Amino acid sequence: MGKEMETSAMEIDEKITQTNPKFSINVLQLLKSAQMQHGLRHGDYTRYRRYCTARLRRLYKSLKFTHGKGKYTRRTITESTVSEVRYLHVVFYTAERAWSHAMEKRQLPDGPNARQRIYLIGRLRKAVKWATLFSQLCATKGDSRTSLEAEAYASYMKGSLLFELDKNWDTALMNFKSARAVYEELGKYGDLENQVLCRERVEELEPSIRYCLHKVGESKIQTSELLEIGEMEGPALDLFKAKLEAVMDEARTQQAASMTEFHWLGHRFPISNAKTRVSILKAQELEKDLHSSAADSVPAEKKLVIFDKVFAAYQDARSSIRTDLVTAGNAENVKDDLSGLDKAVNAVLGQRTIERNQLLVSIAKSKLSRQRDDKGDKSTKPEGLVRLYDLLLLNIEDLTELVSSGRDRKPEEVAFCEEYDFKSLVFRSERCFYLAKSYSLAGKRTEAYALYCHARSLADDILRKLQSSTNADKVMIQEVKALYDNCRSNICVEHAAGIMEDLKAPEKLSKGVSTLSLNGAAKKVNLLMSVLVSIVRKKERLGRGFHCI
Repeated sequence: MGKEMETSAMEIDEKITQTNPKFSINVLQLLKSAQMQHGLRHGDYTRYRRYCTARLRRLYKSLKFTHGKGKYTRRTITESTVSEVRYLHVVFYTAERAWSHAMEKRQLPDGPNARQRIYLIGRLRKAVKWATLFSQLCATKGDSRTSLEAEAYASYMKGSLLFELDKNWDTALMNFKSARAVYEELGKYGDLENQVLCRERVEELEPSIRYCLHKVGESKIQTSELLEIGEMEGPALDLFKAKLEAVMDEARTQQAASMTEFHWLGHRFPISNAKTRVSILKAQELEKDLHSSAADSVPAEKKLVIFDKVFAAYQDARSSIRTDLVTAGNAENVKDDLSGLDKAVNAVLGQRTIERNQLLVSIAKSKLSRQRDDKGDKSTKPEGLVRLYDLLLLNIEDLTELVSSGRDRKPEEVAFCEEYDFKSLVFRSERCFYLAKSYSLAGKRTEAYALYCHARSLADDILRKLQSSTNADKVMIQEVKALYDNCRSNICVEHAAGIMEDLKAPEKLSKGVSTLSLNGAAKKVNLLMSVLVSIVRKKERLGRGFHCI
């Protein structure tokens, strides 16, 4: 009797599991693959939102769960509705669509205004609502792992909303910590890919947790440390970065109150506009990352991004200055100060442009001797370096013309122009060297030889000028010496290659003659004569070129 009751109980359990199956979703993997493949690898929230909308449309259609053809009749998803896993996907992508729409508003160029911010918060509330529903449905319809991941996802959404609202930091901290604890536990199990994803998610949540601790008062973290945390990448960090940028703007505004003048080459220009001061301070803070002692360890790609931010900050400052110039009216003193400030900011912008192009030159040189770099990009050709040096020479010409345009030139301005004149000579010799290299690769030995000789003479002149100068840059002297040595070695190589080709010319000529036939004799005699004439001319050019070695 006991066995019969036990058997019937097992049959009932089997029927229950068959009628109420437990669905399994790897929520984090689904989230990451959707985000990375559809825009968020590059921070394109508009593209990701459109993907979520298209995905929902396909899911509704495949499930035959549409909201009416003519009049919209909303159909809700409840526990009884979820008969297959795609219903859970509908709830998940609805939450993601609302979240991505909020983040899209957050990324507006000038930031969201008051009305857009209300809309942004409304979309985040929607995301929290759908994420909470997703967690509740997964708790009853999903397996234990799916339920845990959905709970962590909902906790993250709740924390993000409170983070944006800038209140209830204790609750936000609790939600972020709850999500982190789940991912830490899940990262101990499963395959290697899942463990890596969980670890990455924990790292993405850490800055938000530390910021919440900072706001609660349980952490004495400095602003510089927050900036270091903000250098991490990932969609989960974008709200944190926006909040950090707002904090930095507040700090700059406070600091800008004490900034009354802009110093440049012995000049002092008063700054009355608060917006101009904030923009200049932002640019100067970014410049510290480029010129600090730790700048050598910063990757070149990251430096290029910093340069772009510096350019944007200085352009904002110039825009504010020009607006002030328009509104200055007939106040000549104010106009002179603003014009001088605009010139100074423009000159600094020109300096940073030259530094950025020098960085591009160093990147191109590193790729010159390789077929392909680590990322699969093609190697640089000498012609590419020639173009970069042309650009540098043009930048220096514009900068020196701008600096020397004033009537009363200060000693600092004269020294500045002399320094960039030296740089112009160095870039000219480098350009000549790489132009010779491009001719050498094309097999034009005579032209390459002559250009190497010219580059060597330019480098020799620069060395003499630098050694006679009292304020010569030692690094520049070493670079010019290396260029001079390279020119000498390449001159010898081109000389040897030209002689070898000259010696092999009769052999090639005899082979050409031996292959001649009587058919079309006139044409082939003419061809032979043209070959002979070209060889004689080449020998004459080589004779004229080699005398300078």
